[in-house]
Amino acid sequence: MKILVAVKRAIDYNVKARPKSDGTGVDLANVKMSMNPFDEIAVEEALRLQEAGKATEIVALSIGPAACQETLRTAMAMGADRGILVQTDGEVQPLAVAKLIKALVDKEQPGMVILGKQAIDDDSNQTGQMLAGLLGWSIGTFAARVEVGEGHVKVAREVDGGIQTIDLKLPAIVTADLRLNEPRYVKLPNIMKAKKKPLDIVSPADLGVDITPRLKLVKVSEPAARAGGVKVADVAELVAKLRSEAKVI
Repeated sequence: MKILVAVKRAIDYNVKARPKSDGTGVDLANVKMSMNPFDEIAVEEALRLQEAGKATEIVALSIGPAACQETLRTAMAMGADRGILVQTDGEVQPLAVAKLIKALVDKEQPGMVILGKQAIDDDSNQTGQMLAGLLGWSIGTFAARVEVGEGHVKVAREVDGGIQTIDLKLPAIVTADLRLNEPRYVKLPNIMKAKKKPLDIVSPADLGVDITPRLKLVKVSEPAARAGGVKVADVAELVAKLRSEAKVI
């Protein structure tokens, strides 16, 4: 079985994102970028399935500018067999991402697609679900455990009430949650080997996909500073403040 893993180049999780002074977006100038942490977990899960004999090939794909090649090389250093970059310098929104991945799924014919449940830059949590709708495949979101059987995959997913286990018929889509696994450390020899692994570059036009944005970004701003707390002498004062200042009662 071939597994397709989507990875996104995002602001490193250790970096505090700041909006541009004009509010038109997030300032990316001289900001450290890395693989989206949830996608890194998705790559690790695909590799573990391959090591368990459940997968024969791992293909990493990314969508974005030429710099995304670095993210794909990281995935290949972890162990992915090859990479595909859909290169574009324009804005790519979740629906367009789902359509591009669908085009690659139609071409590559994988048995499973694994991706992070969301990206830490826009926090949309939409691509996996949209892809499932476009393909007509079953999907297991927020996966905390994945077990592949003959023609099916069992996904234990994190929900508000605990863990829900579902059985999906392959081919299927899985979105990785934080507790699915702990990604492996990439060693220097593997980084060198990754430079020789094949990496194909295509454009959205090559895949016949229109990536014109359908949503308009109005403004990006930092959240309002949280006001300091106060101590109250008794319950009566607390009720008075909730009524007159917070206006919640």
